Amino acid sequence: MSGLLTGLDWLSEAIPSATLKLAVSLVAVAIVVSVLLSYRRFHAWVCQRTKPLYADVISMTLLIGICFVCLGVVTGVWGRMEEVQQLYSELDLNSNVIPRAIFSFLLIVVTVIITRFVRRLIEEVFGSSSAVTAHQRKVTHRLSQVIIWSVSLVVVLGVWIEDLGSLLVGAGFLGIIVGMAARQTLGTMLSGFVLMFARPFEIGDWIEVEDNEGVVTDISIVNTQLRSFDGEYIMIPNDVIASSMVTNRSKRGRLRLEIEVGVDYATDVDRAITLAEDAIDDIEQALSAPAPQVVTKSFGDSAVVLSARFWIDKPSARRYWRARTEAIGAIKRAYEAEDITIPFPQRELSGRAETGGFRIADEQERSVGSQTGENGSDEARQEHRMTTPEEN
Repeated sequence: MSGLLTGLDWLSEAIPSATLKLAVSLVAVAIVVSVLLSYRRFHAWVCQRTKPLYADVISMTLLIGICFVCLGVVTGVWGRMEEVQQLYSELDLNSNVIPRAIFSFLLIVVTVIITRFVRRLIEEVFGSSSAVTAHQRKVTHRLSQVIIWSVSLVVVLGVWIEDLGSLLVGAGFLGIIVGMAARQTLGTMLSGFVLMFARPFEIGDWIEVEDNEGVVTDISIVNTQLRSFDGEYIMIPNDVIASSMVTNRSKRGRLRLEIEVGVDYATDVDRAITLAEDAIDDIEQALSAPAPQVVTKSFGDSAVVLSARFWIDKPSARRYWRARTEAIGAIKRAYEAEDITIPFPQRELSGRAETGGFRIADEQERSVGSQTGENGSDEARQEHRMTTPEEN
């Protein structure tokens, strides 16, 4: 190692001028910066000519090698190799430290290569599957990164620390304490992972959670964001969604609408049903299969209540209300053309026979009654004046 450190001392003698030393240093720094900036393009270029795994190894080796060479050139040009060697001697690094450092460094490089390989593997395996969304692929990649780096960190710590078991036990106790302090947050995060993989809904779906209804705009590990039909953004914690009843109106790609309409009791109900079905069938948003269906639902206070049911595809709030509005208008126009009455609520009043039922007073009786009422009120006022404390 000492010979390796002093091997570049000749650069300081070959370049005695400070100006040339500065120029060489700037060139070395420029090479490192250009390599870092062009690393992705170089990696893509190598990927086109060989396997991605080989491209990772070649590009990473080239990057590390160029950085070390430039660092050694700059140190040798300025004649600082002796100081590096002296520092190495003062640190008293034994023969086991350097192999450990090299092993740790190589393990980190291999970890970077493995994470990239796993990312490409996930994209190739799940990219062609329509059952796995891009969001789920991203989450899977992040989980794989956490697992791979955790294993690599444990291995590196095992190389440098002899009593790794006690450290892991302490970390376990610390994890338990943190988990108890933030159990709600951890529960929310676990619910977020469950929602991402269970897929009860996706971004763009129209869902209803308890009293909140809207379109899903984002699903994170902590919460789910909805955009209501009033333009408001609603943030719902994932643990609330996991413990609540969720209605997904977009899951099947179609939605059934139901409209109630009443017809007069004197109307031919079969004829009214046929007219309503024909009217809904002419709506642009209504699907032909399943076909629209109209059934009798109940006897209302003033009408026979019919239920018109039909389906729309690609359900959204706009399509829902547009189809509903057109269906109501079409049924009303069809009934008006056939003189079918849609009655408004009516109430019939009847008097008891033993009390003589209802009697309509004529104009003379009403005038007499009003005069009597006025006289009675005058007498009451006079009586009130007679009993006031002032007159007593």
